[in-house]
Amino acid sequence: MVVCIGAMEPAWQLRFCLNEASHQSDRRCITTMERSRWSHRLLSGGKEPDPRFTLANERTFLAWIRTSLALLAGGVAVEAFAGGIFVLEVRKVLSISLLLLAMFISSTACVRWLTIERAMRHSGPLPFPLLIPILSIGGTLVTLVLISFVALRG
Repeated sequence: MVVCIGAMEPAWQLRFCLNEASHQSDRRCITTMERSRWSHRLLSGGKEPDPRFTLANERTFLAWIRTSLALLAGGVAVEAFAGGIFVLEVRKVLSISLLLLAMFISSTACVRWLTIERAMRHSGPLPFPLLIPILSIGGTLVTLVLISFVALRG
């Protein structure tokens, strides 16, 4: 792959050419570096997708990681600061549930990023997002525990 910066285009606009024969002589062309063996092994070959799609996939991965960190902080906060609100058993169930959801999301986010990246490289269909229904069910269960505790307490 060759990255071309056109003479008549703004400096920020890059054009990605598939081969050297496709760009004109009035352009400065810089050959990009090849991927490492580790990248080839993880990504399983295929052709480079549009960088915008790869970057969007990375942003989605980071959003899942932020969600995981928020649930982690929620689990720690329930255990540390909710001693006067919840009895010990309810507090432990809520805290452990939030921590397990956080662990599941953070471990699944990387696998999801990798499978989407592979699907884009091989022009295949995107995989089913198993993470979304499990997160929804987990959040619903934690909310049901909270609702039942509040209803029984009052």
